Amino acid sequence: MDPLVSFVVPCYKLAHLLPECVNSILAQTYRDFEILIMDNCSPDNTPEVAGSFNDPRVKHIRNEANLGHICNFNKGITLSRGKYVWLISADDLLRSRHVLERFVDLMERNPCVGYVFCRAVALRDGKEEGIVQWADCGDEDHISNGQTFLARLIRSNCIVMSSGMVRKECYDKVTLFPLDMPHACDWYLWCVLALHYQVAYLSEPMVCFRLHEESLATLLSREDARIFVADELRVLWRVGRQAELAGVPSLRGACKASIASRAAQALKSGLVGGTRPGLSEADFEAILRHHVGDLREEEEIRALVHIGLGDEQYWDGEYSKAARSYWLGLRLRPWWLKSWAKYLLVRMGGVGIAMRQLLFPIAAAARLKEHKWPFRTARRPVSG
Repeated sequence: MDPLVSFVVPCYKLAHLLPECVNSILAQTYRDFEILIMDNCSPDNTPEVAGSFNDPRVKHIRNEANLGHICNFNKGITLSRGKYVWLISADDLLRSRHVLERFVDLMERNPCVGYVFCRAVALRDGKEEGIVQWADCGDEDHISNGQTFLARLIRSNCIVMSSGMVRKECYDKVTLFPLDMPHACDWYLWCVLALHYQVAYLSEPMVCFRLHEESLATLLSREDARIFVADELRVLWRVGRQAELAGVPSLRGACKASIASRAAQALKSGLVGGTRPGLSEADFEAILRHHVGDLREEEEIRALVHIGLGDEQYWDGEYSKAARSYWLGLRLRPWWLKSWAKYLLVRMGGVGIAMRQLLFPIAAAARLKEHKWPFRTARRPVSG
């Protein structure tokens, strides 16, 4: 008889952390599950560790060659027999013994929910460091209309990959992880599934998200950050097209706005050599031409990016640069009245700057409160 839940545990060079992950699953109060340890031809002692669990529900599956992390994810999902699939990295773990019971109960009672997730707690060197802030969706449990939740996801990913359990029919009917988004495949998956299903959230932090030197975020910082930025923009372009095909054009517009915001911040970082992932103008133009075939849409996004870059520069006190960026956007979209107001106010100098604080108080207050980088820091071993 097939188990109700399949845990897929991708593992590459994480044998030393695998026992903590697997034992946290075996300790669950709900017992009807299987654990598939997806050993991606790991050069460490993963086979020995995987064989040490004295439980028939634990299965070790070793690839003869390294498939790359996304193919390994998809292979595990394909092999799973459960009605629900929980993909959890070998370096993460379940924090609550009751989390699986709560997830299963919710999903069984709500057949329109495609996936459920919860808050996660950051774990570094064995010590908890508090709730993962970029994935905190508030203090109340809720089930959201998928398209409503997608509008939230489009602004930025808010789900730790290891904290979500998915109805397997979602993978069968909609999609597996996309192979061409190595750093943002999970964000794309959450977005596309939300187009077709409701989404459930439990506020209790019931999963631990480990931070360490082999995490993708750390490894990525040693690589060309343009790949990461391009992946994020690719997600939004593709989700926008999927939303349009699904008859939700408003979400396509939201994707364009998010593309512009992210690209503007990446360009700002690229221009000043900041610590955030950056892009040069040539980088962005190449990405834009690759994803957009329509000249009018190219111009619209380019204008949005210039205006967004102007906002970035304005709030950093670079008023002459902001004026230039606003002007470049207005040359492409001269009928954008709000952008004209920003341009004219910044050209007025100190008086205009003071007036903008009065005319745009909500934006000013939000900016002064916190200037957050919208890119999420999802990570996993690069070949796990």
